[in-house]
Amino acid sequence: MQPAPRAAGERQRDADRTKAEILDVATRHFATQGYAGARVDEIAALTRTTKRMIYYYFGSKEQLYIAVLERAYAEVRAAERAVDVEHLEPVEAIRTLAELTFDHHDAHRDFIQLVAIENIHRAEHIRKSPALANLGTPVIDIISRILAAGRASGDFVTEADAVDVHMMISAFCVFRVANQHTFGVLFGRDIAAPGDRDRLRAMVGEMVVAYLRGAGAPG
Repeated sequence: MQPAPRAAGERQRDADRTKAEILDVATRHFATQGYAGARVDEIAALTRTTKRMIYYYFGSKEQLYIAVLERAYAEVRAAERAVDVEHLEPVEAIRTLAELTFDHHDAHRDFIQLVAIENIHRAEHIRKSPALANLGTPVIDIISRILAAGRASGDFVTEADAVDVHMMISAFCVFRVANQHTFGVLFGRDIAAPGDRDRLRAMVGEMVVAYLRGAGAPG
């Protein structure tokens, strides 16, 4: 008696689990080896699948790398969208967004490595992804709404651009992870040390709030 064929839904769940596992392993591999140094056969060896199956699901090494980037950026944007800006006062909303970005980058250090690698390649792979083309828009919309609410309430007096504010937050959060080793050697301080986490987390929020409230503006 032959076993009953598996249902289509079960086969799809197996495929989804396999692809997720491949992406998990590929994320770590690309983050540590870079795009040029990564090898699909090594990724296959670290998963429960084969090089042939990886190509079946993703098409090529480049498409696998792009899929890794798409998922990594989608995760950070999803975290940013979780900020309930409609029910927070402007100061608390922008502070919360800054702290949430800090938390995400602290917890997803592979993401920072991937961003650095893609900048080495001048974003050539991101340019090839329709999914990434407009992925930055939601967070800019969120910041724009926070800034508009802050100007209307009188909490914010600086005429700030949403992209500049996003860059300000990202610069602090990315630098702490991406430059921890060189900074440590040059200045003798581990800026990613767990003991300093809370202090630096609070700093990025207060820095953005102070800027928007007019700190440092010409008198």
